[in-house]
Amino acid sequence: MIISSVVVYKLQNDTINQTLNNIMSSMKIAIACDHAGLELKENIKALLLKFGINTLDYGTEDNCSVDYPDYGERVSDAVSSGEIERGILICGTGLGMSIVANKFPGVRATLCHNPLTARMGRLHNDSNVLVLGAKIIDDEIAAEIVKIWLETPFEGQRHSRRLEKISIIETKLNEGNKE
Repeated sequence: MIISSVVVYKLQNDTINQTLNNIMSSMKIAIACDHAGLELKENIKALLLKFGINTLDYGTEDNCSVDYPDYGERVSDAVSSGEIERGILICGTGLGMSIVANKFPGVRATLCHNPLTARMGRLHNDSNVLVLGAKIIDDEIAAEIVKIWLETPFEGQRHSRRLEKISIIETKLNEGNKE
């Protein structure tokens, strides 16, 4: 009985992995950073390429000082408009990029510093923009966070109701009705 359970588990796990590979290979991700996040951005792009994910790089291209809102806006607008399914933003702490990204309707940017925040950001918040702080986490943790964020599905159920409430707030604010 134990052997058949192991076989069933392995088949289910293989099916899940194949499904994730299919999803990731058809996914397009926009990525951008400021000067503080350039090295981490390049490492994450290499990781995404390894996963077979098409990446659109919205800058910056060198480590000359730039303003993070300019780059956060590019990715957030692409996600908000539906042009891109998901985005990744990187700055020194991740705080500035988070503030920028969450100004855009429909963007659910989550600043993640560890695997748990990446997992919960997807499970409960249906995060569509991952934000990382290059001065806060190292490359190894960042890679783990990205992998978990990509692989974790949205749980739905009660969390869908909560996200709908956020959408209602966004609509009110965009209409100028702040009741």
